[in-house]
Amino acid sequence: MARVVGAAVLAFLLLVTSTALAIWWNARQDSRPSSDAIVVLGSAQYNGVPSSIFAARLEHAVRLYDAGVAPVIVTVGGKATGDQFTEAEAGREYLANAGVPDDALLAVPEGVDTLESMRAVAAAFDERGWHSAVLVTDPWHAMRAGRMAQDSGIEAESSPTRQGPAVQTRATQFRYILRETAAYLLYRATGHSVAGAPGIG
Repeated sequence: MARVVGAAVLAFLLLVTSTALAIWWNARQDSRPSSDAIVVLGSAQYNGVPSSIFAARLEHAVRLYDAGVAPVIVTVGGKATGDQFTEAEAGREYLANAGVPDDALLAVPEGVDTLESMRAVAAAFDERGWHSAVLVTDPWHAMRAGRMAQDSGIEAESSPTRQGPAVQTRATQFRYILRETAAYLLYRATGHSVAGAPGIG
Protein backbone atom coordinates (compact mmCIF):
# COMPACT_ATOMS: atom_id res chain seq x y z
CA MET A 1 0.00 0.00 0.00
CA ALA A 2 2.83 2.37 0.85
CA ARG A 3 4.34 1.79 -2.59
CA VAL A 4 1.01 2.51 -4.28
CA VAL A 5 0.56 5.72 -2.31
CA GLY A 6 4.14 6.73 -3.00
CA ALA A 7 3.73 6.08 -6.71
CA ALA A 8 0.50 8.09 -6.78
CA VAL A 9 2.13 11.03 -5.00
CA LEU A 10 5.12 10.91 -7.35
CA ALA A 11 2.84 10.78 -10.40
CA PHE A 12 0.89 13.78 -9.11
CA LEU A 13 4.04 15.77 -8.46
CA LEU A 14 5.34 14.96 -11.93
CA LEU A 15 2.03 16.05 -13.45
CA VAL A 16 2.07 19.36 -11.57
CA THR A 17 5.72 20.00 -12.42
CA SER A 18 5.33 19.18 -16.10
CA THR A 19 2.23 21.39 -16.35
CA ALA A 20 4.01 24.30 -14.66
CA LEU A 21 6.96 23.92 -17.04
CA ALA A 22 4.59 23.83 -20.02
CA ILE A 23 2.93 27.05 -18.83
CA TRP A 24 6.37 28.64 -18.38
CA TRP A 25 7.40 27.52 -21.88
CA ASN A 26 4.18 28.69 -23.54
CA ALA A 27 4.54 32.05 -21.80
CA ARG A 28 7.73 32.62 -23.74
CA GLN A 29 6.26 31.88 -27.16
CA ASP A 30 4.87 34.56 -29.46
CA SER A 31 2.89 33.29 -32.41
CA ARG A 32 1.23 35.84 -34.64
CA PRO A 33 0.13 34.23 -37.93
CA SER A 34 -2.24 36.02 -40.26
CA SER A 35 -5.67 35.42 -38.70
CA ASP A 36 -9.31 36.39 -38.88
CA ALA A 37 -9.14 38.36 -35.64
CA ILE A 38 -7.05 39.38 -32.67
CA VAL A 39 -8.89 38.43 -29.47
CA VAL A 40 -8.10 40.37 -26.30
CA LEU A 41 -9.05 38.54 -23.12
CA GLY A 42 -10.81 40.84 -20.68
CA SER A 43 -9.61 41.88 -17.25
CA ALA A 44 -10.70 44.35 -14.60
CA GLN A 45 -12.08 47.73 -15.60
CA TYR A 46 -13.08 50.62 -13.38
CA ASN A 47 -16.07 52.64 -14.54
CA GLY A 48 -15.11 52.01 -18.15
CA VAL A 49 -11.36 52.51 -17.66
CA PRO A 50 -9.26 49.37 -18.18
CA SER A 51 -6.97 48.29 -15.35
CA SER A 52 -3.22 48.40 -15.95
CA ILE A 53 -3.21 44.67 -16.74
CA PHE A 54 -6.06 45.08 -19.25
CA ALA A 55 -4.47 48.18 -20.79
CA ALA A 56 -1.22 46.26 -21.36
CA ARG A 57 -3.15 43.63 -23.31
CA LEU A 58 -4.97 46.25 -25.34
CA GLU A 59 -1.75 48.09 -26.23
CA HIS A 60 -0.24 44.82 -27.42
CA ALA A 61 -3.31 44.17 -29.55
CA VAL A 62 -2.88 47.57 -31.22
CA ARG A 63 0.69 46.66 -32.13
CA LEU A 64 -0.47 43.38 -33.66
CA TYR A 65 -3.21 45.18 -35.59
CA ASP A 66 -0.76 47.78 -36.89
CA ALA A 67 1.53 44.93 -37.97
CA GLY A 68 -1.28 43.49 -40.12
CA VAL A 69 -1.81 40.30 -38.09
CA ALA A 70 -5.62 40.56 -38.44
CA PRO A 71 -8.17 43.08 -39.73
CA VAL A 72 -10.29 43.03 -36.55
CA ILE A 73 -9.68 43.25 -32.81
CA VAL A 74 -12.25 41.46 -30.64
CA THR A 75 -12.61 42.47 -27.00
CA VAL A 76 -14.41 40.05 -24.71
CA GLY A 77 -15.66 39.95 -21.14
CA GLY A 78 -18.78 40.62 -19.11
CA LYS A 79 -19.23 42.72 -16.00
CA ALA A 80 -19.39 42.16 -12.27
CA THR A 81 -22.48 42.90 -10.23
CA GLY A 82 -22.87 46.64 -9.88
CA ASP A 83 -20.61 47.54 -12.80
CA GLN A 84 -21.97 49.89 -15.45
CA PHE A 85 -19.56 48.76 -18.17
CA THR A 86 -18.49 45.37 -19.44
CA GLU A 87 -14.83 44.50 -19.94
CA ALA A 88 -15.51 44.15 -23.66
CA GLU A 89 -17.05 47.63 -23.90
CA ALA A 90 -14.25 49.24 -21.88
CA GLY A 91 -11.67 47.54 -24.08
CA ARG A 92 -13.40 48.56 -27.28
CA GLU A 93 -13.60 52.20 -26.16
CA TYR A 94 -9.92 52.18 -25.24
CA LEU A 95 -8.97 50.85 -28.65
CA ALA A 96 -11.19 53.36 -30.43
CA ASN A 97 -9.51 56.18 -28.51
CA ALA A 98 -6.16 54.70 -29.56
CA GLY A 99 -7.11 55.20 -33.20
CA VAL A 100 -8.36 51.75 -34.22
CA PRO A 101 -11.23 52.25 -36.73
CA ASP A 102 -14.74 51.37 -35.59
CA ASP A 103 -15.17 48.81 -38.35
CA ALA A 104 -12.07 46.99 -37.06
CA LEU A 105 -13.52 46.56 -33.57
CA LEU A 106 -15.93 43.99 -32.18
CA ALA A 107 -17.03 43.81 -28.54
CA VAL A 108 -18.35 40.50 -27.18
CA PRO A 109 -19.71 41.56 -23.77
CA GLU A 110 -20.09 38.11 -22.27
CA GLY A 111 -18.18 35.85 -19.96
CA VAL A 112 -17.23 35.92 -16.29
CA ASP A 113 -14.29 33.61 -16.82
CA THR A 114 -12.03 32.48 -19.64
CA LEU A 115 -14.12 29.50 -20.68
CA GLU A 116 -17.36 31.49 -20.95
CA SER A 117 -15.52 34.19 -22.86
CA MET A 118 -14.01 31.74 -25.34
CA ARG A 119 -17.39 30.13 -25.96
CA ALA A 120 -18.94 33.54 -26.56
CA VAL A 121 -16.15 34.47 -28.98
CA ALA A 122 -16.56 31.13 -30.77
CA ALA A 123 -20.26 31.89 -31.28
CA ALA A 124 -19.39 35.33 -32.71
CA PHE A 125 -16.82 33.68 -35.00
CA ASP A 126 -19.40 31.17 -36.24
CA GLU A 127 -21.82 33.99 -37.10
CA ARG A 128 -19.16 35.67 -39.23
CA GLY A 129 -17.55 32.62 -40.77
CA TRP A 130 -14.27 33.24 -38.95
CA HIS A 131 -12.00 30.41 -37.85
CA SER A 132 -8.60 31.65 -36.68
CA ALA A 133 -7.48 33.99 -33.91
CA VAL A 134 -4.41 35.32 -32.19
CA LEU A 135 -5.12 35.54 -28.46
CA VAL A 136 -3.73 38.40 -26.39
CA THR A 137 -3.48 37.85 -22.66
CA ASP A 138 -0.83 37.62 -19.96
CA PRO A 139 1.99 35.13 -20.59
CA TRP A 140 1.01 32.74 -17.80
CA HIS A 141 -2.60 32.64 -18.99
CA ALA A 142 -1.74 31.85 -22.60
CA MET A 143 -1.70 28.06 -22.41
CA ARG A 144 -5.06 27.72 -20.65
CA ALA A 145 -6.71 30.36 -22.83
CA GLY A 146 -5.38 28.68 -25.96
CA ARG A 147 -6.66 25.27 -24.88
CA MET A 148 -10.11 26.67 -24.09
CA ALA A 149 -10.24 28.50 -27.42
CA GLN A 150 -9.32 25.36 -29.33
CA ASP A 151 -11.85 23.30 -27.38
CA SER A 152 -14.47 25.91 -28.35
CA GLY A 153 -13.67 25.44 -32.04
CA ILE A 154 -11.27 28.33 -32.69
CA GLU A 155 -7.94 27.83 -34.43
CA ALA A 156 -5.98 29.76 -31.82
CA GLU A 157 -2.42 30.95 -31.41
CA SER A 158 -1.16 33.21 -28.63
CA SER A 159 0.83 36.43 -28.58
CA PRO A 160 1.11 37.32 -24.88
CA THR A 161 1.84 40.81 -23.68
CA ARG A 162 5.31 41.42 -22.25
CA GLN A 163 4.43 44.40 -20.09
CA GLY A 164 2.16 45.21 -17.18
CA PRO A 165 1.90 44.14 -13.53
CA ALA A 166 1.63 40.42 -14.31
CA VAL A 167 5.23 40.28 -15.52
CA GLN A 168 6.96 42.90 -13.37
CA THR A 169 8.54 40.77 -10.63
CA ARG A 170 9.71 37.18 -10.18
CA ALA A 171 7.36 36.79 -7.21
CA THR A 172 4.38 37.85 -9.30
CA GLN A 173 5.35 35.52 -12.11
CA PHE A 174 5.78 32.60 -9.71
CA ARG A 175 2.40 33.24 -8.11
CA TYR A 176 0.64 33.35 -11.48
CA ILE A 177 2.36 30.18 -12.68
CA LEU A 178 1.21 28.33 -9.55
CA ARG A 179 -2.33 29.58 -9.99
CA GLU A 180 -2.43 28.78 -13.68
CA THR A 181 -1.06 25.29 -13.05
CA ALA A 182 -3.97 24.56 -10.70
CA ALA A 183 -6.50 26.21 -13.04
CA TYR A 184 -5.25 24.31 -16.09
CA LEU A 185 -5.30 20.95 -14.32
CA LEU A 186 -8.78 21.67 -12.96
CA TYR A 187 -10.02 22.45 -16.47
CA ARG A 188 -8.48 19.33 -17.99
CA ALA A 189 -9.88 17.16 -15.21
CA THR A 190 -13.39 18.62 -14.91
CA GLY A 191 -14.05 20.86 -17.92
CA HIS A 192 -14.70 23.78 -15.57
CA SER A 193 -13.03 27.17 -15.39
CA VAL A 194 -12.18 29.43 -12.48
CA ALA A 195 -13.09 33.06 -11.98
CA GLY A 196 -12.29 35.85 -9.64
CA ALA A 197 -8.51 36.06 -9.73
CA PRO A 198 -7.13 39.55 -10.30
CA GLY A 199 -6.20 40.10 -13.90
CA ILE A 200 -6.88 36.65 -15.29
CA GLY A 201 -10.23 34.99 -14.53
